[in-house]
Amino acid sequence: MNKKELVENIASAADISKAAAEKALNSTLAAIAETLKNGDKVTLVGFGTFSVSKREARKGRNPQTGKTINIPAKNVAKFKAGSKLSEAIN
Repeated sequence: MNKKELVENIASAADISKAAAEKALNSTLAAIAETLKNGDKVTLVGFGTFSVSKREARKGRNPQTGKTINIPAKNVAKFKAGSKLSEAIN
C-alpha cells in the first residue's frame, strides 16, 4: 500500500474527504518526525513505538575497490510493533 491508497482508505473509513484525510496523515507523520528529531519516542498503545537510536561511526569497505572508508555516526529511526499489531498479522 502506498500513501495514496492509505489516504483513500482513511477517507472511506472515517467518512471524510480525501483532502482532509491527507492533511490528517501528513500532520501525524510530521508530528512523529518532529518528536523523533527532538530525541523523544512516540508510543501508540497497541500499535507500536517509534524511537531514535544512535549509530556510532565505524569503518567500512568499498566493495568495488576494497578501500577502507569511514562511515560517520548518525541517528536512525526504529519501530517496535505493539501487541495488538503483532496479533493482527499473525
